Amino acid sequence: MKFLSLFVIFNFLFLNSVLSKELNGFPKIIDGDTIYINSSKIRLEGIDAPEIKQKCKKYYLNINYIISLNFEREYFCGVKAKNVLKKKIGNIQVKCISLSKDRYKRYLATCFAGKINLNKWMVKSGHAVAYRRYSKIYIEYEDFAKENTLGIWAGSFMMPEKWRKLN
Repeated sequence: MKFLSLFVIFNFLFLNSVLSKELNGFPKIIDGDTIYINSSKIRLEGIDAPEIKQKCKKYYLNINYIISLNFEREYFCGVKAKNVLKKKIGNIQVKCISLSKDRYKRYLATCFAGKINLNKWMVKSGHAVAYRRYSKIYIEYEDFAKENTLGIWAGSFMMPEKWRKLN
């Protein structure tokens, strides 16, 4: 029994060290959920940000009198997501921890700028959504952004996955 326990523990530790890859460096920001570190393309795991060419609408005036009127302006929410990620990272190194790659050979990773989990921050600030198809990790942070009308939740938008399929 002790041998079996040691075998299981060894395999767990060995497989985690073999499968996990740490990528460190100054990133090039591609969009709100994709970065490059050196020559490695990294997809922020568990989140989905609007695409660069994607437009969203933001409320700028809400009139509630006899009827309710909402006035919206279009903006490139994918560009906004890229810019806020770039600003959040600033001029510091990013550390990404990856356990796998996707079908496009990108590293799927959780990335950190200092102690800030960038995946979580993008969702919680409303500039990305929890990518529920692949992960349930960030749903509570999406709910927070939605309840507080942050980022894309301050207006109307199409889910990035749906937008990609239609464009």
